[in-house]
Amino acid sequence: QVQLVESGGGSVQAGGTLRLSCEASGYIYYMAWFRQAPGKEREGVAVITNGNHTKYANSVNGRFTISKGGDHKIGYLQMDSLKPEDSGTYYCAAEVRLMDWEDSLLPNKYDWWGQGTQVTVSS
Repeated sequence: QVQLVESGGGSVQAGGTLRLSCEASGYIYYMAWFRQAPGKEREGVAVITNGNHTKYANSVNGRFTISKGGDHKIGYLQMDSLKPEDSGTYYCAAEVRLMDWEDSLLPNKYDWWGQGTQVTVSS
């Protein structure tokens, strides 16, 4: 069992930046970020592998950057040019089992989840 601890959420105005961090207690291969707004389904935002392959949701591509530390146990989500529609609870998720890359932003592919951190973007 791997535990994930997120940090870095907060409130910013539109156009602002935030950086989220996620630290894993053990070995992981995929680290992904998901978000969920009230009344909406959880959606995949970005994913990175230990080989530094990355993928982004269309809605954040070019504005968000996912990265990992050298030991692959800590990951970051740099969020620039934030929009009000980026608001929600952001969750870090991790997995070691191999998955089809096309499925890597599906929440049901991940067993380990953080507690979530709130991001609020005001207009």
